[in-house]
Amino acid sequence: MDRRELIKQIALLTGGIMIGGNALLTGCSPNKSAKNEKIRFSQQQQDLLNEIGDTILPPTKSPGAKAANVGAFMEIMVRDCYEEKDQQAFIDGMKKLDEASKKIHGNGFMTINAQQKLAFIQQLDKEASDFQAKKGELEAAERKKDKNFAGLPNHYFIMIKQLTLLGYFTSEVGCTQAMRYTPAPGRYEGDVPYQKGDKAWA
Repeated sequence: MDRRELIKQIALLTGGIMIGGNALLTGCSPNKSAKNEKIRFSQQQQDLLNEIGDTILPPTKSPGAKAANVGAFMEIMVRDCYEEKDQQAFIDGMKKLDEASKKIHGNGFMTINAQQKLAFIQQLDKEASDFQAKKGELEAAERKKDKNFAGLPNHYFIMIKQLTLLGYFTSEVGCTQAMRYTPAPGRYEGDVPYQKGDKAWA
């Protein structure tokens, strides 16, 4: 599966467009300002993102998202591929997520149990999907008031979810253990039989 196809699949899975997708496809780093270079996630933030990622893609027969260290991957993607408003929404979102967990469960996301984490993420996923579906409407209403309105940032959880999927399925762990993998160079086989339930090819 090539990068373009993976981005398309992630966009379909998350009900919209791949945020920062143009930068990914062109291989550019559009955000190289001094301000963006200062974007660094602490180890605690990376651990939180890895834990969220592992709730979205938990270990099964293959390792989960935490094994691919998706938290470190997200830092690079947020810094290099996101617009400033989405960068800020993502950074603020990590704090909002932990605060919401404390409000609902009395503890931060890292310390609640697996069942609570899953229920919390499912609720957050619905909230994010609902927001993204209404985003165009909300922006149109704001533009009627202010012609220079630059647009709303995307919901932080949609970005976390997209980057979890992208980070995992482009990692060594995701490519070699979650998908079928044949190292190259190797013998060319133009017609490989498919069995129902087979993993996708990396």
